[in-house]
Amino acid sequence: MKSRNTRQKEILQKEFESFTNFFTAEDLHDKIKKRDKEIGIATVYRFLKDLREKRKLHSYVCDRKMIYSKEKNSHSHYACQCCGKTFHINIKNLDFIKKEIPGNICHFQIEVAGVCDDCSDKFQSK
Repeated sequence: MKSRNTRQKEILQKEFESFTNFFTAEDLHDKIKKRDKEIGIATVYRFLKDLREKRKLHSYVCDRKMIYSKEKNSHSHYACQCCGKTFHINIKNLDFIKKEIPGNICHFQIEVAGVCDDCSDKFQSK
């Protein structure tokens, strides 16, 4: 089914193109509300779903929320099991796992758990 180009989609597309990093549906909705208060959050979700299906958008889970990126960025966290803090980490190379994947890697999301340095220092000083 061919989708039609509407004024709402044009507004969504223009604001979508302005993002340079990760964003949420709510971030996009907040930006478009300034231009058109009639566009609801459900329309934003449909727009983002359509872009994901067309492979023009990548999605990840961060703090139990869906986040999006126009680029094939990776999204990785280190979560401390003691204090619960989550840190974004930058993993650029997956050569160690490529031979295990029966296809090509587009993007990835990794969650690593452990005990952060602050918590380790607290336990060692006791």
